[in-house]
Amino acid sequence: MAKQVVTTLKIQAPGGQATPAPPLGPALGQAGVNPGQFIQQFNDATRQLNGKVVGCLITVFNDRSFTLEIKAPPAAEMIKEAAGIAKGSGEPNKDKVGNLTRDQVEAIAKEKIAELNAVDLDAACRIIAGTARSMGVTCEL
Repeated sequence: MAKQVVTTLKIQAPGGQATPAPPLGPALGQAGVNPGQFIQQFNDATRQLNGKVVGCLITVFNDRSFTLEIKAPPAAEMIKEAAGIAKGSGEPNKDKVGNLTRDQVEAIAKEKIAELNAVDLDAACRIIAGTARSMGVTCEL
């Protein structure tokens, strides 16, 4: 007999450095997950990412057990890192805060392609470029 899924949670936390402090601990506790056990598994699985924000999909079962699926960092975080900026523009149509080359966009797209709704690398690059434009980062495509 298969376990029954109670809920699923989507979280973002720094890889290898998650703590049970708010907002992560209370959200896990409400879902019936032992925060200490989750934090230990999450930090072990994301140790190599060391501080990069990563997404995680947590499936909670009726016996309070859980599975976690580590996702790639959000595209916006990867764009900020590649462009060397702290945050996106408040007015992306007027104030440009950075620039990405075609190679940088392709590198981000290759890392994110499994999670994007794209059939090939060119479509994935256009998705990443659109995200960058909405942050006030220009792209050379």
